[in-house]
Amino acid sequence: MASAAEAPGTTSPASAAPAGAGRLVAVVVTHNRLDKLKATLARLLESPEHELAAVVVADNASSDGTGAWLASKDDPRLDVCTSAENRGGAGGFEMGMRRAMEAHGPDWLVVMDDDARPAPGTFAAFHARPRPLDTALAAAVFFPDGRICEMNRPSVNPFWNPAVFLRTLLKARDGYHIPYSAYEEKAPRPIDLTSFVGLFLPRRMVAAAGYPDPGLFLYGDDVIYTLGLRRRGEKILFDPGLPFEHDCSTFQNDRQRVFSPLWKVYYAYRNGLMMYRAAAGGILFWPLLLLVAVKWRLTAGRYGAGERQAYLRLWRHAVRDGMRRDTRRSHARVMALAAGQGGD
Repeated sequence: MASAAEAPGTTSPASAAPAGAGRLVAVVVTHNRLDKLKATLARLLESPEHELAAVVVADNASSDGTGAWLASKDDPRLDVCTSAENRGGAGGFEMGMRRAMEAHGPDWLVVMDDDARPAPGTFAAFHARPRPLDTALAAAVFFPDGRICEMNRPSVNPFWNPAVFLRTLLKARDGYHIPYSAYEEKAPRPIDLTSFVGLFLPRRMVAAAGYPDPGLFLYGDDVIYTLGLRRRGEKILFDPGLPFEHDCSTFQNDRQRVFSPLWKVYYAYRNGLMMYRAAAGGILFWPLLLLVAVKWRLTAGRYGAGERQAYLRLWRHAVRDGMRRDTRRSHARVMALAAGQGGD
């Protein structure tokens, strides 16, 4: 197993005869969820080497024993890169995808969080037929009990299609997300944006588009990245024949959701504005900005007196930075805003 302290040695593509789609390398981002990570790595390493050539784990400065546990593993396919500080999901995917591209000679990357993993047989299905290197593939993501994982349901961009835009006005979220029936279909269907859970990316596409913006830290990095791919003219398909499991909590009442810890407000709103701008573009962004900024301002009423001022401070800075598309604010500065410090 390689570590970040070692010079990354390139794994020879000839070390195993690649399966039908070519050399596949998995990227897993983790932070302080060792039990989840253990389950994910066990599932990944069940796949033979001709299906999965390597697994890159991007450890975001975990402090729960993850580093020591990973260091005890001796599977030659396991490559661990560790950040000195928590860089969030966005920073983890940037670090892990870069390591995979530079050290492992992939034809394909497949990315996931530490609580997500391929269903048994998914990689065999991926290799069962040739996969064009001009098309990314989004997995069908389910909870472990078999229900569709709503947070990973791919979408089409309503701002690029008048019919979808009208349907969104009538049906809200169900207007632009793929229908539940798509999970039962045989053929893949085109999409515009999806999550970093079970996203298969051809090397050529990553080499051309680059990596996620690590400054995003948390929320929306996957949507912004996949929208960016589509803006470049790349193709993304939702493939119901590639199932993934996501062992995460279900959002219950989104209408009354509050953020805990409170610092997440900043990333949700700043990155949300950047997502809306990437989706709407041009003049349509500005009325959307006004609508969501007012909605978020009114949300302050969900918080108690002790948190309301911190919420408003985070909201104000998030809107300002989001309008500027400025991702330079460090996580330490965001935490200081939440604590009532650094109100620049």
